[in-house]
Amino acid sequence: MRGAGARRMLGRMDAHRSIAIDSDTRVLVLTGAGVSAESGIPTFRDANGLWENHRFEEVASPEGFRNDAQLVWRFYSQRRASARHCQPNAGHRALAALEEKLGDRFLLATQNIDGLHARAGSQRVVELHGNLWKTRCAMCDRPPFDDTDEYVDKLPACGRCQATGQFAPLRPHIVWFGEMLDPADLGRVQAFLAASAGHRLVFLAVGTSGVVFPAAGFVQAAKRLGAETWLVNAEPPDNVDHFEHFVQGASGQLLPSLLGVGN
Repeated sequence: MRGAGARRMLGRMDAHRSIAIDSDTRVLVLTGAGVSAESGIPTFRDANGLWENHRFEEVASPEGFRNDAQLVWRFYSQRRASARHCQPNAGHRALAALEEKLGDRFLLATQNIDGLHARAGSQRVVELHGNLWKTRCAMCDRPPFDDTDEYVDKLPACGRCQATGQFAPLRPHIVWFGEMLDPADLGRVQAFLAASAGHRLVFLAVGTSGVVFPAAGFVQAAKRLGAETWLVNAEPPDNVDHFEHFVQGASGQLLPSLLGVGN
């Protein structure tokens, strides 16, 4: 209990500081659901961790899609309908402003699928868990494509496969439970870290639970390179003790001053 209390006190003290970023600093950022929640992105989970009495494995897994693809599309269509009215918040904009200053010395890895970072102006973004606004074929190698439609009462089919006389359903471009992250996405993070050797490195995690791997392990990878580690979160996550600095509160309120980019 003593250690936890000290960490929370440090968080309150750090809230009055800013992250020092000079011409040699490289910044790797990881964002999670807490950032999106401040823009009104719903979790779609009730008190029992269910969506309309369905376990999340039924609507967000390969098995669930095979069993009832229409149910899965109804779930993601509802998410699209809700997310399309949400706007980037001050936290999103602060990260985009920092990227504009740092250029290739900045990389943002996000566990969020809502696309709000891109809408705020971020360009160097790795979407670890996919993108709600992209769709791909469940069968062929057709590249993911932009798609804002909602499929509540119909199951979308792949036009390329239909042209060959086959029916293949389209699926959301999301990394589901039981699926591996795209190695290319992890490779971008690893390459950024490798290129940071010999430079000052800052790792900043914002709005994360600290329990979803491999992203939860980024802080340890950064620390092995001597990184200065910062965490901004509404509550202390499971891996809070891995960070040197913990600032407790809403990212939209804290990031502009913490990053020195204004509102």
